Amino acid sequence: MRATKAIIHLGNFARNVAAVQERIGPGRCICAPIKANAYGHGSLPIARAALDAGVSCLGVATVDEAIELREGGIGAPILLFSQPLPGEIPFIIQHRLSPMVSDAEFAGFLARAAAASGVRLPVHLKIDTGMGRMGCAPTDAAALAQTIAHCAWLEYAGTATHLAFADSPEEAAVDYTRRQVDCLHGALDEIRATGLDPGVVHAANSGAVIRHHAAWFDMVRPGLLLYGYAPLMDSDVPGPPFKVEPVMELRSVVSLIKPLRQGEQVSYGGIWVAPQDTVIGVLPVGYADGLPRRAGNHWQVYIGGKAYPLVGQVCMDQCMVDLGTLGEVKRWDDVVVFGGSAPDASVLAERIDAIPYEITCGIAKRVPLVYENQGNAD
Repeated sequence: MRATKAIIHLGNFARNVAAVQERIGPGRCICAPIKANAYGHGSLPIARAALDAGVSCLGVATVDEAIELREGGIGAPILLFSQPLPGEIPFIIQHRLSPMVSDAEFAGFLARAAAASGVRLPVHLKIDTGMGRMGCAPTDAAALAQTIAHCAWLEYAGTATHLAFADSPEEAAVDYTRRQVDCLHGALDEIRATGLDPGVVHAANSGAVIRHHAAWFDMVRPGLLLYGYAPLMDSDVPGPPFKVEPVMELRSVVSLIKPLRQGEQVSYGGIWVAPQDTVIGVLPVGYADGLPRRAGNHWQVYIGGKAYPLVGQVCMDQCMVDLGTLGEVKRWDDVVVFGGSAPDASVLAERIDAIPYEITCGIAKRVPLVYENQGNAD
């Protein structure tokens, strides 16, 4: 077991799911995004925890991510968010995935492969209401819905869009989100006018779960919230605060302690020079583990509950902290890099002009994930 490890607090995750469910009410369901190795938290354990907590389905970006879940024994519905290659369609059918459909050509690919396999495949119609990414034009939605519904081997199971500005409190962003929601309503009206049921309708990401009730529809797809980070400040949200708990905590140890004289530099490029005689602690965690290189001189770690500044460039495998001269820290002492009893990944992200997704998704495969059920100890 490496000295550097990520502690995943499954109790916090379960409470976050419960908080989202309470927010949206019992009549709506949750799709838990498990893409990107569950945002760095570990796909299979998080998938199991999500289903145990009551989510209705899981979401992934790639076919390979879905196959990992299926081979790990996950039988729940899995939505495929991104556009797969034609060569991946047999695996979509084999593993009973639910792809998003943005155009008639791809619907045809799916229908022919499903017919050849004798499997009726559930699909979700994706409408681009303003994200400019996947999805058909709203004016084409009714026709594409009919195309899907008229394919005997396709099940028209749902209709979705994605919101581009739901995590922003700016008035223009709020108006843009409202227009996207109105646009989806208009497309749904046209689909229903053809006599079709649009299935499970979903649009809300984390920002919309917090701020945009009208975007909740039948199901929500909160990513960041489930992992413990709110994309909006409490002051930006009307009504009572919405609280979630960070799920990931990154820990390491002090592997070496050495004196440093005034004027000596630390790490590559000499961007930190000791202003006085001091003691440096070396930690076996670096940017190859997921601690951003630019965190050097902009972050602190916690040892024995006390903050110590991260100094110099973060190296690939190590980083350095200024321990001062009091001798309070000993070799092999435990270190909290972020989360737990230290500031969480959202604070680190703010310090280095990033977002929490970048921090947690960046945790490398070589960092062991250790699962605890009770939540944070503090």
